[in-house]
This record gives sequence, structure tokens and C-alpha cells, in this order.
Amino acid sequence: MKLSEIAKVVGAEFNGDDCEIVSMNTLKDATSNELSFVANPKYVKDIPNSKAGAILVTEATKEYVPKDSIALVVEDTYWQMATLSKYFAPPLEDKDAPLPIIGKGSEISPKAEIANGAVIGKNTTIMAGAYVGSGCVIGDNTILYPNVVVYRDCIVGNESIIHAGTVIGSDGFGFASNRVGEHKKIYHIGNVVIEDDVEIGSNTSIDRAVFGTTLIAKGARLDNLIQVAHNCVFGKGSVAAAQSGFAGSTIIGQNNVFGAQSGAAGHLEIAPFNTFAARTGITKSVKESGKTFAGFPFMDHKTWLKIQGKLARLIK
Repeated sequence: MKLSEIAKVVGAEFNGDDCEIVSMNTLKDATSNELSFVANPKYVKDIPNSKAGAILVTEATKEYVPKDSIALVVEDTYWQMATLSKYFAPPLEDKDAPLPIIGKGSEISPKAEIANGAVIGKNTTIMAGAYVGSGCVIGDNTILYPNVVVYRDCIVGNESIIHAGTVIGSDGFGFASNRVGEHKKIYHIGNVVIEDDVEIGSNTSIDRAVFGTTLIAKGARLDNLIQVAHNCVFGKGSVAAAQSGFAGSTIIGQNNVFGAQSGAAGHLEIAPFNTFAARTGITKSVKESGKTFAGFPFMDHKTWLKIQGKLARLIK
């Protein structure tokens, strides 16, 4: 999309040299042919070092835009980012892509659907009702049980198992809101990558990234009925029991253990090798390793046990 056309869509002035913008991305990851935006004051510091070809900014932040980027000044950058996300979202299916490639020894149910442009590895089983979208790659020796859905451009590694009804790569819960309470959908143009030796239970949802990748790292284990939101990283060998939930952009280190119905707020970092008891509510980043936590808001497990004991004595 021409930058001049983008400026018209968002109502920004544009007088510079026109150029082609091929996608949208974060300030840190954007390249010279991509568009970025600043919606949170804490990211203003990243503007001067951004390589983005153009950046959506307000009057208050336009002075930080580097000379090699073009500032598109708008009143509400988040709202206009949501507006533009629709223009850069890929089609639901790429019907002009080549026919899917099916590896030797793989068994695909005639009731499953493999979209054009997908690649299925060797000795993989895809059962009835499953759907694999355009641009997806499914590795070797992997099993997709009935009614598993893998949206376009997502990747599932080797030796992995995904149980019935799980959805990989649906859009995250992302939208912009304006002053009168209207909501505009943010189209998620990233993907999900599930590495090797991962097992995911039934009816679990793993949302695709807004930009970039939602990652389930090698050796992870996810139970049934779990929600992993957009742009999360679920660390190598980490385990989560049923009904756990992880809000957007949470970064989970390796070999963490989450009890049933535990959950983390968004944009947190959780150090490796910790344990969170059932129903633990993680409200801030965890910098220590080798600890056990419980409660909401979460605290050291031993402290939580003492509090429960004192409460029990109070009602006797």
C-alpha cells in the first residue's frame, strides 16, 4: 500500500516522497518498508532508534521520529493502527497458492481439510474434522486429533500432539476503543509457532500474535481448556494444568509449573523454574527462580499457608 494512500485513510498530512509499505510491525522490529505506531508513553524511548519507514505519532511525540522515517501525525494512534490492520491482514485462504504438500507416510482423513499452500511432514496423522490453513507447516510424526484448527501461517513442530477441539492461531482479544465507547477490531497479522515435542490438550486456544509470533517452546505441556493470548512466550519444558490463562505478551521462562486455574496478567516476565499453585494470580513479573507461589495476589507459598491457617482459626 502506498504511504500516500495510508495517510489518506488515517487523515494525516503527507508531503514527502511516496513509497510502498508492505506490512506493520513494532517499533523495534519494523524495517524501512513497514509502518509502526506509538500508543503507550513507555515506548516513546524506542522511537529514535526505530527503522520503520513511517510511524503513526501524535503532535506530542512527532519530534522523536528519526530523520529516515516519516511521521504520520494523528489524534489517536491506537485507533488508526486498528484501522490500518485490516488493510494488511492476509486473505483467510490463499486460493492461488500451490496444492498442499503431504509428506511420505502421513495419514490425512478424507474428512479433514488441508488448504492450498500448507505443508505436512512425514508420518503425521490428521484426523476427521481438522483444518490446516494456507501457509501452515506441520512437522513430522505429529498428531492432530479430530476438529483441531490451525489457522493460516502457523507452524507446528515435530513429534507434537494436539488434542481434539484445540484452536491454534485465532485472533487475540485485541481492539481499540474511542472516547464514545466504540470498538475497532485489531487484525492480528502475526502467527503461532509450536516447537517440537509439545503436547496440547483438548479445547485449548492459542492466539496468534498481533505482529511477530506467539511461541510455545520445545517440550511444553498444556492441559485442556487453557488460554494463551497473543504474543505470549510459553517457555521450554513449562507445564500448565487445566483452565490456566496467560494474558497478552507474557514471557514465561523454561520449566515453570502452573496449577489448575492459575493465571498471569499481561506484559509480565516470569523467571525459569518456579511453581505456581492452583488458582495463583500472577500480578507482577517474577525475577527469582526456584520459588513456589500461591494465592491472589500471589505470594510465597509458605506465607499463604500461614495466612490460611490464621483465617481458619479466626472462624472457629
